[in-house]
Amino acid sequence: MIDIKTCIKVFTEKVEQTFTDRVWFIGLQGSYGRGEATETSDLDVVVILDELRINDLKTYRDMLGTLPNRELICGFISGKAELLNWQTSDLFQFYYDTMPIKGSLDLLLKKIDKQAVKRAIRIGACNIYHASVHNFVHEKNDDILRSLYKSAVFVIQAVWFYETGKYIKAKAELQKEINPPSAVCRPYNRTQVEERRRREIL
Repeated sequence: MIDIKTCIKVFTEKVEQTFTDRVWFIGLQGSYGRGEATETSDLDVVVILDELRINDLKTYRDMLGTLPNRELICGFISGKAELLNWQTSDLFQFYYDTMPIKGSLDLLLKKIDKQAVKRAIRIGACNIYHASVHNFVHEKNDDILRSLYKSAVFVIQAVWFYETGKYIKAKAELQKEINPPSAVCRPYNRTQVEERRRREIL
């Protein structure tokens, strides 16, 4: 498995060298961000620039080509304005599933109200329903079914957040909270868990 701490350090330095003061945010998503990475996990990174032009995409692509473990790097690059104009139901998941490496996404919080979370739940559940029916009748594909399990976790995260105000990234933590080992649940402290994970990576 890759050394995530070194990879993130090298990646961040390269992005800052390439785009200098235009970098608004760098973050980490996916299994490495949740502390669930395996040997086959991708490095799911987020880069937000002050604005995004077509030449920036070429520059970013070329920059990625100079990095070790290039084949593992995936993720999201955007301009700040585009991100701020996303559907709020998408911003909800994006905000809570992204670990900040440089900068902050807190500007998004004022756009994420309870209705946005409710829309995220409804859209996610509808997508799972239709994809499940289609797969059962037409595709009969195990890979599609596995991807729907992943989508279901996102919906459960959103439902839990809607009902409790707590967002739990890691599947194991979410399962413990939903199905506690005893009748008494310990309070979940997202800030402490996030900070511990950040220290491990940075």
